[in-house]
Amino acid sequence: MRSASTPDGRARAPTDAGTDPSGDPYLRTRFALPSRPATFLRRQRLVSHLDQALSTPLTLVNGSPGAGKTLLTADWAAGLRLPVAWLTVEAGDHRPGVFWAYVFESLRLCGAREAGAAGAPADSSGVGRGLLASLAAELNARDAPVVLVLDEYDRLAVPEVAEQLEFVLRHSGQGLRLVLVTRTEPLLPLHRYRAADELTEIRGAELSFTPEEAGALLRLHGLHLPEPAASALVDRTRGWAAGLRLSALAARESTDPERYLKEFEADHSTVADFLLAEVLKGRTEETQDLLLRVSVLDRFCPDLADALTLRADAERLLAGLHRENAFIERLGHSWYRLHPLFREILRAHLRERLPGAEAELHLRAARWLRRSGFLPETLAHGAAGGDFDLAAGALVDDLAIGQLFTGLRSDALAQLFAGMGPEAGSPASDLVRAAGALARRDLDLGLDRLRRAREQLSGTEDSPGPVAARLSCTLLEALAARLTGCPPRAEQAAATAEELRRDLPDHLLDEHPELTALLMTHVGSARLWEGRFDDARAVLSRAAGAPGGSATVLPRVESMGHLALLDYLNGWLGRAERRALAAVAEAERAGLPRPPGAGLGRLVLAAVAVDRQELGRARVLLDETARLPAREHDPVPTAGRALAVSRLLLDDGETDAAAEAVQPTVSTAVASPWAESQAAVVRSAACLAAGRPDEAVRLLQGVGGDQPVYAVEAAGIQVAAGRPRAAAELLGAVRAEGRTGPAVSVGAALVRARVAQESGDTVTAHRLVARALLDARRERLRRPFLQAGDWIEPLLAAAPLHGLAEGWLPSGRRQTHGEPVQPAADPALLVPVELSGRERDVLRRLARMMSAEEIAADLYVSVNTVKTHLKSAYRKLAVNRRGDAVRRARDLGLL
Repeated sequence: MRSASTPDGRARAPTDAGTDPSGDPYLRTRFALPSRPATFLRRQRLVSHLDQALSTPLTLVNGSPGAGKTLLTADWAAGLRLPVAWLTVEAGDHRPGVFWAYVFESLRLCGAREAGAAGAPADSSGVGRGLLASLAAELNARDAPVVLVLDEYDRLAVPEVAEQLEFVLRHSGQGLRLVLVTRTEPLLPLHRYRAADELTEIRGAELSFTPEEAGALLRLHGLHLPEPAASALVDRTRGWAAGLRLSALAARESTDPERYLKEFEADHSTVADFLLAEVLKGRTEETQDLLLRVSVLDRFCPDLADALTLRADAERLLAGLHRENAFIERLGHSWYRLHPLFREILRAHLRERLPGAEAELHLRAARWLRRSGFLPETLAHGAAGGDFDLAAGALVDDLAIGQLFTGLRSDALAQLFAGMGPEAGSPASDLVRAAGALARRDLDLGLDRLRRAREQLSGTEDSPGPVAARLSCTLLEALAARLTGCPPRAEQAAATAEELRRDLPDHLLDEHPELTALLMTHVGSARLWEGRFDDARAVLSRAAGAPGGSATVLPRVESMGHLALLDYLNGWLGRAERRALAAVAEAERAGLPRPPGAGLGRLVLAAVAVDRQELGRARVLLDETARLPAREHDPVPTAGRALAVSRLLLDDGETDAAAEAVQPTVSTAVASPWAESQAAVVRSAACLAAGRPDEAVRLLQGVGGDQPVYAVEAAGIQVAAGRPRAAAELLGAVRAEGRTGPAVSVGAALVRARVAQESGDTVTAHRLVARALLDARRERLRRPFLQAGDWIEPLLAAAPLHGLAEGWLPSGRRQTHGEPVQPAADPALLVPVELSGRERDVLRRLARMMSAEEIAADLYVSVNTVKTHLKSAYRKLAVNRRGDAVRRARDLGLL
């Protein structure tokens, strides 16, 4: 038995630049121009017509199956001097993330993308608009266009993908020539392209062979027929390329080819069925059986074919079929595939000749593929054969259960296992069910299935059970602990996982870095919820730096969002903003449309904006997170949203709404000290604003010095309620230990300054406010001053404090919990911003008050291209208006 190999000859692909976000190799045959057989006939009239594709953005090659579309386009593309990105579309590409990942890779392979360009999607469920805009801008900047050919595009009848493709095509300008090879009408606005004379079309009638071309094709097959015979065959087949070729193959076996073709009558259900029957009739029984059985496979090698036939003659038979051009294509390194049409008809004959055999053939294939290490195909064939225990066992044994949560395959795997019925009762099947339920946040079902799997794996004391399954179980235990707010359970899962890792081969763990990254993220989130900030930071930092490229991008982004929240809770606004922006940027680079970590990052950015009194920006960020999927039963993001929303409402004067927004919406096993302190402070502030100081003080009883940010805010409320001694006790209990930031020091200084001012010690009050202004100015921290109350007004109006506040702190301050004032202009970003050369060109002209139309004319690009660059620049600069973009770019030295 030969060792299994991929079409490019590798036994198993490592995680490198040639792998998809799940860590599996791209199917390189999808990027290769199909080879033209020795019997291929070049038809110059069609090649000349295709040359018009170089002058139109969109080209459509539309014809019936077997019309010769693919070989025609491949032959034309092979002769181009421009870069050609070829991609054969497959049924799995209905998920936008999968489709665009392959498009990006095809562009990279043909050299059309520059080094360091934006990445590719890492999530199968979709792709972010920002990534597509970056791709369009990149293509638009090319000096010469790239030709992108999407073969078998009819497999991709997804409106969302069609809309995205049209967006990229429209905004790529002269940098892209898109060629669609399809059996059906694409979901694109063809009428607009026709009206603008921007569409090249080759359709079925033009693809049909003429009698002269048919005669030439027959001669290539060794058949020399008079012109009337060739014309008659064209009439019967209507010039259908596959029909002509199948007829030639069948006639070649006849003693009188001309008579055979003359007497042929297509009286079967389809011409294809009749011709296929004629071709199979000339083959041996073993060959026919081989072809019928391998028709259930997308690709096959001799060993795999032997596993289906239970013989050992596949290598010889396949080599002979390939030599005869009998619709068998060699992929390289002993791997083959059937012509799609041939395969489709063979499967129909399989069901007729061997009824009920298809499921067993899928299972034979799944067992062989599992032994040989081809996980994706094992899962597909195991499910197609109805053995979900086999499929789930393969997934779990390979430690790939983390792919149900991250990577290109998450949606595909969920769909594949959606058909699993109650008859699948193995521990692996219950683990897969639990993973699917927890991913959907169906806690009741997820916990029940996880309990069943745990009980099956425990067995008897002297039967430890499969290590891979146990490690997979610990991942789900950690996720369940995170979602239910039970840190001890998460710690137990982490400890168990550490023990189990020692019993697994290193290469298996290295192939699935997402499992470890997800486990660390769940443990870190649970520790953060419990208030163990230092312990949480340690494990989340490891997760944020996890290896694995796009395979671990989701846990990395999520961990970065948690780290940003940690910085905020410790009073470091600048650090929190930088981490949150990094999380959002990482998600956008990966093309993630709905990343949970980026959602938490935006919540932190909103909280920072509230503290800087950039309330408009805070509302925009909160609106963006509201459009992300709800994170039900995930305590940390839920509390993060309550933090930002309640503080914004409080500053807007909507005290009742703020008190309601900060209430916990998820039940947890363990209470979070910082979440409870946050709720207590907001509710207390609302009571104080409503004129109920005694109730406000009572609500602060649970706030202690172990939560410095909230302890300082609580101390401020105590002073405002006339309890300076209680405020001093709170500040004295704050345990900073060098880990708290300016938000803590500024708040504490202002509380002490108020006490000093009200006791008549104006000198001390001036000194403390000056220190607070210096610390706050670096962070643009305005909120404590704007909420301080009347006592601070005389101090800030006098020199030298007036000079320290001038230019960044609004002169019109508000009363504590009173009506809001207009904040100063948004400050420049505290992180580096990189604009492309073309984005800078657009902004420079924008600064000269030029309109989009004028900028487009000046740069020799379309107005839509200008708008694309503007949107990208707005996003990078975190602004929404032209004037703000110009001002911020100048502040950052970009103009």
